[in-house]
Amino acid sequence: MRFLILLSLALTASLSAKKPNFLFIIVDDQSPFDLKVYHPKSALETPNIDQLASSGLVFDGSYHMGSWMGAVCTCSRHMIMTGRSVWHLPSNNPKKKTGPNGNNPRLVPPNLEKNSLAAVFNRAGYDTMRTCKRGNSFSGANNQFQVVKDATKRGDTDETGSHWHGQQVLDYLDSRESTEDEDPFLIYFGFSHPHDERNGKPELLDKYGAKNHRDKKSLPALDPKQPELPINYLSKHPFSHGHPNLRDEVSVPGVWKNRDEATIRNEIGREFACSENIDIQIGRVLKKIEAMGELDNTYIIYTSDHGMAIGRHGLQGKQNLYEHTWRVPYIVKGPGVKKGRVQGNIYLLDTLATLCDLADIKPPSTNEGTSFKPVLTGDKKTIRDTLFGVYAGGTKPGMRSVKKGDWKLVKFDVLDGQVRETQLFNLKENPNEFLPEHRKNNPKLTNLATLKEHAAKLKEMEALLKSEMERFNDPYPLWNQK
Repeated sequence: MRFLILLSLALTASLSAKKPNFLFIIVDDQSPFDLKVYHPKSALETPNIDQLASSGLVFDGSYHMGSWMGAVCTCSRHMIMTGRSVWHLPSNNPKKKTGPNGNNPRLVPPNLEKNSLAAVFNRAGYDTMRTCKRGNSFSGANNQFQVVKDATKRGDTDETGSHWHGQQVLDYLDSRESTEDEDPFLIYFGFSHPHDERNGKPELLDKYGAKNHRDKKSLPALDPKQPELPINYLSKHPFSHGHPNLRDEVSVPGVWKNRDEATIRNEIGREFACSENIDIQIGRVLKKIEAMGELDNTYIIYTSDHGMAIGRHGLQGKQNLYEHTWRVPYIVKGPGVKKGRVQGNIYLLDTLATLCDLADIKPPSTNEGTSFKPVLTGDKKTIRDTLFGVYAGGTKPGMRSVKKGDWKLVKFDVLDGQVRETQLFNLKENPNEFLPEHRKNNPKLTNLATLKEHAAKLKEMEALLKSEMERFNDPYPLWNQK
């Protein structure tokens, strides 16, 4: 009897010491407000993501820090892989400097890929696998995964679309089963959609009343099944965003420079068709993990590399700092994760530190992120008070943003001083960041920067922005910063 008790205790200890698995899901170009989780009136149907949200923790304050180039996803994914802040990132091409700070070894440590996500987990005894689009993410870090199945799949069939990425994960899990592999796994489950060209599967396009429009001389037909216009839709942004000939604003097939109702509703329909297909693939993978008996020991993270405008504020792309684009969806489910919603105030770059914390792995010395495990367990509601954002992919300095509490400041300094604009929002009262051009006839639903009663708050936020820019080694001061 004593032997059986000891054996039982040993087995219990062994099971309790088992390392958790990680399924990190990242989609390409998705505003949080596409999802019912963040916008209950959204027409997009994503039952598997909804289930993750209802059984896990939803972050209302999750952000990517920004970008110094038009391909915002490059900087965003570099931050996820390395835990580094936006001005401290490596180049995807070692022969080129990454940006103004790229040749400074203090700000961008050499051989950073050896301290990236997969490399850290490899050393800790994890099996690591990734599937994602090919191209503009951190290739040195991507190559650290033991199994890599990358390809850009933005088509409208199973072989050319999101189904392909899902199948790579399923094949990998099948191989683990067949070899009875019991090592913990870290799977980076990336998609090429809903990034344009948003070629959804025909049955899903039909569901959202959308067509793959290709005729520049005509507009797509309006359809009652198409999603409604965004609440903060404008036919034109009130001033230049400062990036002339930006591809995402003028060259996306089916949109080009058009911002009319028919074009935007059709494009959102296409976006939703691609996003629902992603949800279907997530469901397939979760079902497999559950069948393997691993679901209860797996942390599932759902996020995007950044948001998207698609008609919001008269913009089309990802090169702005409005909430629909600066914010990202972030949902976590797993052992010990509290259910519900939380502010969080996290960056995507905090992912590395957090996954290490959950796996009881020491994060690399190069990491600059902060673990938000205390938020996941319900011990904290936020991990920081202030959030900083940058877009400097066009004319310099570009755009900057800072957020603290309900208040948010956005600055535009572009086109060699031709555009210098300041925006001040109280997001509690004006969560959609309505501008005068939205004509809400409500003194709270507008840009507050020019109102005398908010002069003190504006001064406070300006000082905070300058402090954050200096703290993160931003090389481009704005016009009103000494």
